Amino acid sequence: MMNVNKYTKGYFMPPTVDMSWTQKEYVDKAPTWCSVDLRDGNQSLIIPMSLEEKIEFYKRLVEIGFKEIEVGFPAASETEFEFLRTLVEQDLIPDDVTVQVLTQAREHIIKRTFEALKGVKNAIVHVYNSTSVAQRQQVFRKSKEEIKQIAIDGAKLLKDLTEQAGANYRFEYSPESFTGTEPEFALEVCNAVLDVWQPTSDRKAIINLPATVQMSMPHVYASQIAYISQNLKYRENVVLSLHPHNDRGTGVADSEMGLLAGADRIEGTLFGNGERTGNADIITIAMNMFALGVDPKLDFSNMPEIIEMYERVTRMHVYERQPYAGKLVFAAFSGSHQDAIAKGMKWREENDEPHWTVPYLLIDPQDVGRQYDADVIRINSQSGKGGVAYVMEQKYGLNMPKKMREDFGYCVKGVSDHKHKELMPEEIYQIFQDNYVNVEEPYKLIDFVLNKQADGTFKGNVHLMEHGYEVVVETQGNGRFDAASNAIQKEFGIKYDNLIYSEHAMEIGATSRAMAYVGITAENGKTYWGAGMDTDIITASIKALISAVNRMD
Repeated sequence: MMNVNKYTKGYFMPPTVDMSWTQKEYVDKAPTWCSVDLRDGNQSLIIPMSLEEKIEFYKRLVEIGFKEIEVGFPAASETEFEFLRTLVEQDLIPDDVTVQVLTQAREHIIKRTFEALKGVKNAIVHVYNSTSVAQRQQVFRKSKEEIKQIAIDGAKLLKDLTEQAGANYRFEYSPESFTGTEPEFALEVCNAVLDVWQPTSDRKAIINLPATVQMSMPHVYASQIAYISQNLKYRENVVLSLHPHNDRGTGVADSEMGLLAGADRIEGTLFGNGERTGNADIITIAMNMFALGVDPKLDFSNMPEIIEMYERVTRMHVYERQPYAGKLVFAAFSGSHQDAIAKGMKWREENDEPHWTVPYLLIDPQDVGRQYDADVIRINSQSGKGGVAYVMEQKYGLNMPKKMREDFGYCVKGVSDHKHKELMPEEIYQIFQDNYVNVEEPYKLIDFVLNKQADGTFKGNVHLMEHGYEVVVETQGNGRFDAASNAIQKEFGIKYDNLIYSEHAMEIGATSRAMAYVGITAENGKTYWGAGMDTDIITASIKALISAVNRMD
């Protein structure tokens, strides 16, 4: 049995906090985004990216619109050092992009970091040290004052080396393992660091509060953020940043609630890649804003291309149900869902609706580079008539009568169930062709000559074939189609009534084909459907009737 008694909460609620932020409905403006894919994300890969792969990933991040990109831990390895130097030497850092580098609060590591930064115009130097109870007791075995002094010394060294280099780098400090730190102590350390840096309006400092390990529900993390935000020194000159990991699976929720609670910035990765269960997924956070009509200032309109690049260079897989990005996130297999989506799309066309309100689809799939016919309505044994009809109309221009859609839907479901697989649009179309269109056994239309009489009726001959034998039937009726129907019933002894008929053109032009649909009710009360296709609409109609007759049991 699982031993729940060994666990206890490792977090601390703030002593006081103004909870007015909980009244906000949603995040109404984009935060500053900082991608940590190339550092935090890269260090979590089974096979870290090569230099060439990191450069490709970096260029994609710039294209997406990231203005702050953490490019690595230059002092950690030659590979990390070389990557930053390559960005500098190949002039790959646009003037409006700031690169961020990570360093521990240790003198020789900070000095090596500054060597890598030579020639960088805009940079954030990110220094950190652990402050949590567990880290203080078990790892460093130091007092609160000693831990705070590590942070102060690191902050001073960053400032001194920046002044010596004549640079204008910005500074970031993280009390690592913030979620396991007493909020009052975390605030004390952050304020001590800010006292060293003395941030100004034109050179703001970044205080980053990471959920290095998630320990609480999102509202608790947000309360901790609110407490720091409301009590931080130099608050107007500080960018309050979040770096949520995803141990409890709430990295996105932590980020959104943290932004409501006063944070200004998010550090995260594409698709949430990172150590253990990963980082906050920036794509999901940004697209959640987009879905509420808030511009996230990041461009994910080419999501399939982003996924292709990501999977190739990281050797990771984007889960099929990954929000906004997975191959199946817009897919509807359920019949009722498909019917609602199809009707919603039709309603948009008919009403010129400016806002997206289609049932079951939070956003328009086309906004992230996906297609309705390939990505939305997917057909298997669980699908219904609405989904099948939608695919046939959107892909092939076939607009079947409502009752025929139900009949064809069951036919498609039966094939999918038998084959135990999803059916592609071309397979569905082939099922329609094989089972409904111009069915010629046992009866087949050869030709007809039907002329209009003085009384308005049509009279003439219909040339048919039954089981390979030809027969010419003399007939008449109220129209050519009615005359042909009378000939079929007369010659073959077939009875049916409640004839249903519809037709439409398949293409536009003199040689365009017509598609006709016919439903007939047999003596057993069952309705049978057939379809006919021909360049002549009357011929198509008669072929549809014969197809329906041939499909009678």
